[in-house]
Amino acid sequence: MTRKSQDADVAFIEALAELLSANDLTELEVMREYGENDSLNVRVSRQTAAPTLVAAAPVAAATPVAVASPAPVAAAPVEDPAQLPGAVVSPMVGTIYLSPEPDAQPFVSVGEQVSEGQTLLIVEAMKTMNQIPAPRAGTVKRILVENGAPVEFGTPLMIIE
Repeated sequence: MTRKSQDADVAFIEALAELLSANDLTELEVMREYGENDSLNVRVSRQTAAPTLVAAAPVAAATPVAVASPAPVAAAPVEDPAQLPGAVVSPMVGTIYLSPEPDAQPFVSVGEQVSEGQTLLIVEAMKTMNQIPAPRAGTVKRILVENGAPVEFGTPLMIIE
């Protein structure tokens, strides 16, 4: 590998790290192909801060204390939008745009009928605007992302039924 390509790879990795930080992502993985048997696999990730443990003051005497446990609360099942049958998920990491231009009307709105292949929104990835088409015809039931929000691969974007 030449010195020039190493410098380009370092610049590419630094750009990925900036993208990770700017979009508040935790992980980004990219494979860059140079030729038939030459590629660069890069995985940039960051750890979120671990919760700080607070030390308790020592107890003077070990006296048994009866503690009443709270009654169990029936928790409602948490709905994961990605598991819903009509979920449209992000095919890439990037920034979401719901309209073609900042002052334009959104591509779709809740309750609107869409046809297969119709543009639902845009995901900007590395300065490229990628139109996300509807995978099937139906009605937009929910839009799960906000304009300008960062998304990761597999993030649920909207529900079409």
